[in-house]
Amino acid sequence: MKLNYVIIYVDSAVKATEFYQKAFGLKPKFIHESNMYAEMDSGETVLAFASNDMLKMNIGIEAKSGVKNCFEIAFSTNDVKRDFGKAIRNGAREIKKPEIKPWGQTVAYVQDLFGTIVEICTPME
Repeated sequence: MKLNYVIIYVDSAVKATEFYQKAFGLKPKFIHESNMYAEMDSGETVLAFASNDMLKMNIGIEAKSGVKNCFEIAFSTNDVKRDFGKAIRNGAREIKKPEIKPWGQTVAYVQDLFGTIVEICTPME
């Protein structure tokens, strides 16, 4: 088994793509002509966004039915403070400022426009 995609259901796949481009420097890889699905160029595993309308179409449930966007993704960087600031300046909501963890890793948390928790951290050595 190999993890190919992480798909986050959001109100607007295009808006999510624009946010992740500005806040985290990811480039759009693919946006479907329907604007209901988009992918980011995020390395080996694709980060994708699908509209909440696709949640109903694909799975048969509505976002309002109690399914919550409870999800965390993590980006590693050598400059957490800089990239945390960039995310905040581009619309992310601060959850926790950068701090050094007991194991030596620097970690910060923000929330994107749709409620997804985004960890910004130094790579593990």
